[in-house]
Amino acid sequence: MRRLSLFVVLVVGSIIPLSAENWPNWRGPASTGVSPEASLPVRWSDTENIAWKASIRGMGISSPIVWGNSVFVTSQLGTGVARSGPRLVQGEDAAAAGERALGGAPSGAIAAATPTTTFLVSAFDKASGKKLWEYEVPSEGPLPEVHEKHNLATSSPVTDGQRVYAWFGTGQIVALDMSGKLVWKRNLSEYGRFGINWGHGSSPVIYKDMLILLCYHASPASYILAVDSGTGNNKWKADSTGGLSYSTPFVIETAGGPELIVNSGEGISAHSLSNGEKLWYINETNRFPIPVATQQDGIIFLSRGYRSGPYMAIRPGGKGDVASTHVLWKVPTGAPYISSIVQYDGLIYMIGDVGVATVVDAKTGTRVWQERIGGVYSASPLAGDGKVYFFSENGETIVLSAGRAPDILARNKIDARVLGSPAISGGRMFIRSDNTLFAIGK
Repeated sequence: MRRLSLFVVLVVGSIIPLSAENWPNWRGPASTGVSPEASLPVRWSDTENIAWKASIRGMGISSPIVWGNSVFVTSQLGTGVARSGPRLVQGEDAAAAGERALGGAPSGAIAAATPTTTFLVSAFDKASGKKLWEYEVPSEGPLPEVHEKHNLATSSPVTDGQRVYAWFGTGQIVALDMSGKLVWKRNLSEYGRFGINWGHGSSPVIYKDMLILLCYHASPASYILAVDSGTGNNKWKADSTGGLSYSTPFVIETAGGPELIVNSGEGISAHSLSNGEKLWYINETNRFPIPVATQQDGIIFLSRGYRSGPYMAIRPGGKGDVASTHVLWKVPTGAPYISSIVQYDGLIYMIGDVGVATVVDAKTGTRVWQERIGGVYSASPLAGDGKVYFFSENGETIVLSAGRAPDILARNKIDARVLGSPAISGGRMFIRSDNTLFAIGK
């Protein structure tokens, strides 16, 4: 990104000064998947417009993040306990359609863990790709099972510019200073077995001096935890019966104060940032909620996930059940299972699991256009500089011209398996595959 004076943006609901170059969490500087930069890349390939490539030890599908001159990623050494499960592609050859899996075992089969499993936090120089440092976190306790398409390094790291926070699917979390030294660590298995069907997926959220962790796992270990970002000590813990969730919470500032928005198996709920108390809710069962909410002009936009579920616009605020008064519009089906939606210049863009792109009007939910463009999608789309980016699992990126008509500017293919959402900084796009970090652009 351009070097500009510091300005104030919403970062996961916290108003703090940020440079436009920073991408501090997996959904960007305002946690919306939208970049404020110009001159973003349009075309690239394995041999074109690649600034650098860096090898990542281990594997993972967490997103890279950027602060200052550093790019941070997490990964896992060792296979853990992988369990094969249902595919996004149904009724046809999933591999031929572009779906990438780590194994090929029949659904329900379990692959045993390697003797040792270690988690890594790695920092790379943003300009050159040189590895700056790497911190190892030996796994502790029994390894939870995960779906074979990911592992225990699925949660994306976050940073506040003072520390980098990395959370792993065993419940282990570490806070490192910007040079890679340990500041504090915890293991949330202290509250009971840390595990969820198909493996933990939620990422940490920073709000002011708090790190917020959504642990909607099986009862009784289901809770929201807020810890002091400087020490790791508890600020509050709110136990929950909100069902399972693989989603990352989202903070929105309202006239009545900040609200933590949670997408869970029992519905959508808002919680107090002072103690985790539930403020309002919309009851709606959804088996595997994965997508994270976004917002624009004080309105929440959210897809529910799981097999072409609903998507909607919600006005925050209120108390109790607000379904009849706060749901501005709702489309009952058609949303992606895994990837989140992005709102850009009054339009909502989404890419279905098997390559159907849909654009709707953000004010009404009315469909503007829909086209099948192919591919299988787990990463969430990004937008900026008049463009929208869809990232397929087989390494192809579809670049659209943002607007009310389908206009594909480029199809860019690299030889990589891409499930994590990329980052944007300094005019470059940072895409991580299983074991490689790509810097796309000049």
